[in-house]
Parts: sequence; structure tokens; C-alpha cells
Amino acid sequence: MSAGLPHTTVLLHEAVEALQVKPGGVYVDCTFGRGGHSRLILEKLDVDGRLVALDKDPAAVAAGLALSDPRFVMVHSGFARLTEVLHKRHTGKVDGVLLDLGMSSPQLDDGRRGFSFRFDAPLDMRMDTSSGQTAAEWLANADEGLLGEVIRDYGEERFAKQIARALVAARQEQPVATTRQLGEIVAKAVRTREPGKNPATRTFQAIRIYLNRELEELAQVLPQCVDCLKPGGRMVIISFHSLEDRMVKHFLRDMAQGDKLPRRLPVRAADLPGGRLRLVGKAVRAAPQEVAENPRARSAVMRVAERAGSADD
Repeated sequence: MSAGLPHTTVLLHEAVEALQVKPGGVYVDCTFGRGGHSRLILEKLDVDGRLVALDKDPAAVAAGLALSDPRFVMVHSGFARLTEVLHKRHTGKVDGVLLDLGMSSPQLDDGRRGFSFRFDAPLDMRMDTSSGQTAAEWLANADEGLLGEVIRDYGEERFAKQIARALVAARQEQPVATTRQLGEIVAKAVRTREPGKNPATRTFQAIRIYLNRELEELAQVLPQCVDCLKPGGRMVIISFHSLEDRMVKHFLRDMAQGDKLPRRLPVRAADLPGGRLRLVGKAVRAAPQEVAENPRARSAVMRVAERAGSADD
């Protein structure tokens, strides 16, 4: 049930190069996964360098704890608690923060996790399997209105109302408890199919994003990343979904523009308040060769920004 593509870190070298790793610097990998980015960062650190990695997935944490390196600390935590994690470890300001928002291949390819319609397995979908409500538990109790809103807003699914209605009708007959059940219910409710895409793709994605509060946690961590960076420090963010990338793009742009003053205010350009970030380059996508070797890289978008200010900030 766990067979599938081996985990290949997307934009591995591009992301670590964008961090501009200093040998003695302090860095945070907010999404350890299976450690591709972390291992490459560690290769660039000397004995004084430090790397703190976070992940809410117990399987990822186990992989991190197996990485024996005195410069490395693995923390079981979602990245929305970034400030708290760094404070507890007396880390202070850091030189770089990396966020890779994509799911890892082991999460998708292990049918027991319930993330994929490719397997017939219990509907779990939790990133952190040690806590929280499973997808099956949520589907058993959510009202039709909420079901439709989640599938529409997080999955950008135009047949959200029809799918919600079908789910409510189906659970009156029996609990929707497996990935196959959910996939079949959605397939019957979706009238037209996107070429090359399973009709259940958007619904599975929507439920996963909602259950794991992915967008809410992203909104919480972005300002924390800015606050924890030293002047000149880099934040590198890789997203795989248009909703995530839109949020990242707008946040970085707003932080780079600084406080917006009323129009026609008689203030010289030199006196305008500067932004807390400087944008670095344009959005980066995986090269055709990487996409050919790893199809999951096709939707990846990487954005980079640098903390503005002086050492006194």
C-alpha cells in the first residue's frame, strides 16, 4: 500500500542557494519532510552553524530524529508555532527560514494516511496523526453548507454544491469512511472531468487543506518569519497550490512596500517608511528536466525575500 514514487525534494538546490547559507549561521527548516533541504543546508554549515527543523508529521519527526548531527535540532511542531519554538531554544534572530509547503511523497504514497484516492484506505488526512479530527469524523458531522463552502473555497471546485449534497445523502445510508467511498461519491457528482485529472482531486485537496488548517497556519507563520530574521536574512517559500502562492505573493509584496500613507500626502520619497522586506528576483519554477523526472514539481513556485533594516532593528 505504500509503494509509489520515492521522495524527491523539489527545487532542492535552488531553495538552498536562495538562502545564501553562511557557514556559521542559524537556519530554520519549517517543513522537514524527509530532510532533503535540511541535509543540504547542513552540508554548507561549519561546526558553529545551527539548523532547527520543524514538522507536525510524526513520521517526518522520526526521520529527523534519526539524523545524528550536533548542529541539528528536530522539533515536533507545526510551523505556526515558529516564534515559540525558537524562544524555547534561545535561538535569537536567525539567518534564514525555509518553508516547503508541499506534501511529501511518503504522505501521498502511504495509503494508510488517507490523502490519496489511489488507495482504498481509512479516511484520515491528518498531517499530525497524533491529534485532531480525521476526515471521516469530519464528514460524518459537517452540515451541507459547510461541506460546500470548504470544497468550493479550498478546492476551487465548481461542483461543490452537488458534491456536498451527494455526501450528505451517502452518509445517511452508511458512514463515508474510506478513500474509495469518497472518490466514488465525488465522481458521480462531478458532471465534467478535467483532462488527465481524477474528478475527486479538488475535493480531496480541499478537505486536507481545511482539516490541517494549512492556509490559516501559513497566514500565522509568515509574519513570524519576518520577525525572527536578522537584517539580510532570507526567507524562501515554495508553494504548490494557487491559494498558498497567492497568499505568499501578496504578503511579501505588502512587506516590501511598507506602510501605505494617504495619497497626495506632502511627504518626500526619501522620507517614506521603508518595507521590512526586499523582494529577491522573480518567482522560480522547476525546470522542465526536473518536472520530467519528478511530475510533482510541475506546480511548485518559489519566492524569496530578504529582511531589510540594520543590525539595530
